Amino acid sequence: MNIEEVKSTVKTQRISAHSHIKGLGLDENGVPIPIAAGLVGQENAREAAGIVVDMIKSKKMAGRAILMAGPPGTGKTAIALAIAQELGSKVPFCPMVGSEVFSSEIKKTEVLMENFRRAIGLRIKETKEVYEGEVTELTPVETENPMGGYGKTVSHVIIGLKTAKGTKQLKLDPSIHESLSKEKVEVGDVIYIEANSGAVKRQGRSDTFATEYDLEAEEYVPLPKGEVHKKKEVIQDVTLHDLDVANARPQGGQDILSMMGQLIKSKKTEITDKLRTEINKVVNSYIDQGIAELVPGVLFIDEIHMLDIETFTYLHQALESSIAPIVVFATNRGRCHVRGAEDIISPHGMPMDLLDRILIIRTLPYSKQEMTEILKLRAQTEGLSIDADGLTKLSEIGAQSTLRFAVQLLTPANLTAKVNGRSSISKEDITEVGSLFLDAKSSARLLSQHRDKFMK
Repeated sequence: MNIEEVKSTVKTQRISAHSHIKGLGLDENGVPIPIAAGLVGQENAREAAGIVVDMIKSKKMAGRAILMAGPPGTGKTAIALAIAQELGSKVPFCPMVGSEVFSSEIKKTEVLMENFRRAIGLRIKETKEVYEGEVTELTPVETENPMGGYGKTVSHVIIGLKTAKGTKQLKLDPSIHESLSKEKVEVGDVIYIEANSGAVKRQGRSDTFATEYDLEAEEYVPLPKGEVHKKKEVIQDVTLHDLDVANARPQGGQDILSMMGQLIKSKKTEITDKLRTEINKVVNSYIDQGIAELVPGVLFIDEIHMLDIETFTYLHQALESSIAPIVVFATNRGRCHVRGAEDIISPHGMPMDLLDRILIIRTLPYSKQEMTEILKLRAQTEGLSIDADGLTKLSEIGAQSTLRFAVQLLTPANLTAKVNGRSSISKEDITEVGSLFLDAKSSARLLSQHRDKFMK
């Protein structure tokens, strides 16, 4: 199985709408603080999410699912992101939308399985023999080019490494000279060289050179302790999907036909169950040997009512798998038809047998005061200045329409304030922008009036 050169394929999260969310905002007893970590209100939902985080950390949540249910704009996605923030940066978090499964290139179940495996991490611990220290000498030894010609070629490299305990001089292969050049290693840098593979890693500049310049752009690291030749534990975090992709990609030759085949090949390829089974076997053997540790992450599926009966059946089976992440669903629907089975009406558009194994967390509409605090937070996050009257007017608009619409008005109101020669958004700017842009309710009302007028 190919692990060495695995490049992470983790999706980049959409953080613009929730960049102010830093966590769940709970105290040491798990009780929510009214305004903390970017979250306002929703005390019951946040407390429930805190219990879920504790269950995940104690590894008693695998194979279970959570459903965030509530009206649009009540913080369902924000709380799901806050759960991920609480778990830490090394725990995989994979967000997706229910409609993502409907693709013309790939099966619905394959999209779900891909995202399931994106949300499962593998922490691989390897003990490697390394030469580590501060570079005291770096001398490439040249010889006549055996191929003839005028140039000379590097026959070997003499490198001196120093640690707190001693020094060592190494004679290295010329291929390592290329690695040293790529890493831009100089005398005074702290590096380590893997004994088996010859891979070179520059860790930074030795801190003995820290006072060399007035303006410093370097990262300074202390002189390594112990001997130059030592055993070092190297930890690599990958997801199961990273391993799938690394092993599924064909290792083609350099001939024209194989290169053309790689160009013509579709970008989205289906990874076979046989390959995944083989990878699971290797992963399980690594876990049994203590080389690797499984890190179940969080798979967040928004608009869960968009899935159909086939994908719900597959989800049911996938949740029972021995290797499964924590799944968080979100929906803003009450009782509605289950897609693909129009004769079944069920809560949240989900089959009852799947609902039975789900913990439901409810989010409630925000009060006017809570909206004011959220709008103040968003203005700070976007670096906008708004006065008290403007904030009151904006929260009134939010209470009449939606919080999302009020947040959308912040940026155009700031531009209007600049045009009017003001550095801070005022009530007049909010009123002006509010008359230019309509919310959904006002727009629908105007259209119906227009239709009634001309249909008479």
